Amino acid sequence: MYTAIMTTISVTDDAKKKLLKIALQLQLKLGRRVDLDEALRFLISEWEKNPQLLEEACKPMLDIEETLQELYTERKLDEERLERKASSRHRRTD
Repeated sequence: MYTAIMTTISVTDDAKKKLLKIALQLQLKLGRRVDLDEALRFLISEWEKNPQLLEEACKPMLDIEETLQELYTERKLDEERLERKASSRHRRTD
């Protein structure tokens, strides 16, 4: 059995937006949900391989608002799909 020990970290709004964009890009690449922990782990592993990648990921982004809105929209759609799936299962078991 694996137990994860979690902690809270503080980041600026700008850093959070950038991390969300990275999570979105990973989601698109992997075809599944990616949480912020996985996005951070990805950045760390890539930095260990190539430290310049982290520097590139931290550059200011010009289209962040559009990307962030896309992430929020996709998350909302995911939640709606999950609700529909859960309610259809519930109706079948009644």
